[in-house]
Amino acid sequence: MRRRSPPLSPGPCAAGDAPNRRSGHAREELRRRLRGLIERSRVMIFSKSYCPHSTRVKELFSSLGVECNVLELDQVDDGAKVQEVLSEITNQKTVPNVFVNKVHVGGCDQTLQAYQSGLLQKLLQEDSAYDYDLIIVGGGSGGLSCAKEAAILGKKVMVLDFVVPSPQGTSWGLGGTCVNVGCIPKKLMHQAALLGQALCDSRKFGWEYNQQVKHNWETMTKAIQNHISSLNWGYRLSLREKAVAYVNSYGEFVEHHKIKATNKKGQETYYTAAQFVIATGERPRYLGIQGDKEYCITSDDLFSLPYCPGKTLVVGASYVALECAGFLAGFGLDVTVMVRSILLRGFDQEMAEKVGSYMEQHGVKFLRKFIPVMIQQLEKGSPGKLKVLAKSTEGTETIEGVYNTVLLAIGRDSCTRKMGLEKIGVKINEKSGKIPVNDVEQTSVPYVYAVGDVSEGKPELTPVAIQSGKLLARRLFGASLEKIYHTLFWPLEWTVAGRENNTCYAKIICNKLDHDRVIGFHILGPNAGEVTQGFAAAMKCGLTKQLLDDTIGIHPTCGEVGNRRF
Repeated sequence: MRRRSPPLSPGPCAAGDAPNRRSGHAREELRRRLRGLIERSRVMIFSKSYCPHSTRVKELFSSLGVECNVLELDQVDDGAKVQEVLSEITNQKTVPNVFVNKVHVGGCDQTLQAYQSGLLQKLLQEDSAYDYDLIIVGGGSGGLSCAKEAAILGKKVMVLDFVVPSPQGTSWGLGGTCVNVGCIPKKLMHQAALLGQALCDSRKFGWEYNQQVKHNWETMTKAIQNHISSLNWGYRLSLREKAVAYVNSYGEFVEHHKIKATNKKGQETYYTAAQFVIATGERPRYLGIQGDKEYCITSDDLFSLPYCPGKTLVVGASYVALECAGFLAGFGLDVTVMVRSILLRGFDQEMAEKVGSYMEQHGVKFLRKFIPVMIQQLEKGSPGKLKVLAKSTEGTETIEGVYNTVLLAIGRDSCTRKMGLEKIGVKINEKSGKIPVNDVEQTSVPYVYAVGDVSEGKPELTPVAIQSGKLLARRLFGASLEKIYHTLFWPLEWTVAGRENNTCYAKIICNKLDHDRVIGFHILGPNAGEVTQGFAAAMKCGLTKQLLDDTIGIHPTCGEVGNRRF
């Protein structure tokens, strides 16, 4: 019940092509032909005739009466090249390499496990009558990156995104944590604090002014939220331009290849897809004590808070806690940080203590080795007054303090527990809620992938999620040959201030005959000297266009334009 595929020779090249250019074109042609085999075959097995594991897989499909398309890599002249390109697509270096209805099942063990669980039979029953090629659950950095790349590669894609309001009732639009309640508003508030510092510094540069200078929280937050709203709209427009369906509904798996989407009115719609990507991210954790969800805020609420927080207690010692404490103090607020144990756990502790010392010198107070045990409301208001009872982590001592605002920054939990993953067999880490994935972001269910902060063992960083989403789409649906070598960009610091949005520009010059080695770099914009210095060192080390594409940018900076938009 099997048939053999013909050899996959890459075909002739035009006379006069440079060797490396011919090689690159041949490799892309081979990749395209492999994709064709996978997409045309109900079952595609890349095998070796002498491999016992390959034989077991062939016998399994034979016993099921299923016709397979088999390519014996030891029987074709270009078998080694085929296996090389195949490993780039699947990150699996061994045979058998099995695809069922375009879904990469894996090797022998994974195929047998899929058979024992009934998933293989389900995959075999499915045909191309899915609503979508790919449904992505989560409209943050990783999900949007994957969706747009898959659409560029010609696939029918849907994004499901729904923000469950925080206990204080805060929600936001498309774009995920980074855009709405993370990197972007944080840096803009940090910039606002820096401007206040610059006013003080300016006197030493000869600027003279006598009028009182004060910060207006409402003016700042309105400007920041207006900018974020424009980004939300931009993401929606970008999806529309690429024909990606966007549905503002909560996604929950109900059976294999089928998901239920529930909108804010409670209306339910069902969709099917050949493959899914989970990119739901994380939300802030609460203390689990009396009064925390009733009276405390988190970073979900801070950046759109309609009033100045006043005297603030920041609970936690994460980088989120210290960043927020830093810019709040920069606005002239009374800020205290309550630390359970050490600052910036997981970071170099010498550097962490230097950060703490610097913050103390600039007015931030620290309460070390204490944790809150109860929050009480003394007065309502905007802000009101809260009494915090805390106890020592090293003894029986207790302390009390009165604050206008208590900001919790004690960690984040993955948004995976209420989306029906158990119904289709996707395993999660029961303690953290994170999803174990392999080297190609594949979960325990072959047609379901995960990117971003929900993935276990992956860095919780926006640019990592963006790159992971893009590369996942390319692995699933084939790489694009399109290249762009220049771009206009708009520095984040210029957005709220309303400076020109089409002035800053960057470009690279590549030697196409030398593996697209970068031989020239140009940038017009803020911090151009610092940005160019880093790229200059990389160019001296042999930087290529591919290496530049593969580099994860530091976000949000002007320098990342070289990693995300060329």
